[in-house]
Amino acid sequence: MANNNNDNKTMEEIGRKGGEAIAENHDKEFYQEIGRKGGEATAENHDKDFYQEIGRKGGEATAENHDKDFYQEIGRKGGEATAENHDKDFYQEIGRKGGEATAENHDKDFYQEIGRKGGEATSENHDKEFYQEIGEKGGNSRSNQRDID
Repeated sequence: MANNNNDNKTMEEIGRKGGEAIAENHDKEFYQEIGRKGGEATAENHDKDFYQEIGRKGGEATAENHDKDFYQEIGRKGGEATAENHDKDFYQEIGRKGGEATAENHDKDFYQEIGRKGGEATSENHDKEFYQEIGEKGGNSRSNQRDID
């Protein structure tokens, strides 16, 4: 019987050595190409529900391993990267789309409730002078608009 060099190696060791050998012979483009092909094949065989389910599972796994600071940090980094790559028009467009999507999914009661909560939160954090100042600014703006019309 022939001696198999893999007799005393674990599958993990065999896989690692195989991966190292392949990595020595291929470049970044090779891996990008097989990744693209794998993604296309997966997309052909799975629907929206599949992606939602793996996204949900991934989100749960991430949440188990990270705290609030982690999410704040990645949110900050993402916001900074987005701001570097987009202008005011981009933010206006995504705001418009978000507003339309929200309006399609919610009724008048929803908006009254978030308005009430927002008003309560604002009143807890601001005094009479704050409201006088924003009222004055609004009045001035309205007056200036009438002058233009």
